[in-house]
Amino acid sequence: MIFSNLFGKTDLNASPRDVGHEELQKALGEGGVTVIDVREPHEFAGGHIPGAINLPLSRFKPDQIPPGKPPVLICQAGARSGTALRQAHAAGANQVRHYPGGMNGWRARGGEVVA
Repeated sequence: MIFSNLFGKTDLNASPRDVGHEELQKALGEGGVTVIDVREPHEFAGGHIPGAINLPLSRFKPDQIPPGKPPVLICQAGARSGTALRQAHAAGANQVRHYPGGMNGWRARGGEVVA
């Protein structure tokens, strides 16, 4: 599975459900993940990771997560994606991970953003 190879632990304090910046960039470059942005549509429209899909937390249902590639959740600062992550895991979608830095962290580290 892609997570076992790409999302190895580099931060001993990170949760195994967290995805680091370098790991996410590598997975995106290889086309190996689906990024799900749980921000509201107006936030998503203001800039998001290329190829990301928008499933706002206000209407989030884990069964809406597309099958196929491993999903990675993102929001603005990590709180909403963490909430969506807990919902997904409670529903049995244990393959779901999240990027705890959110779009703030993604932008700060020079991650590509499209509007």
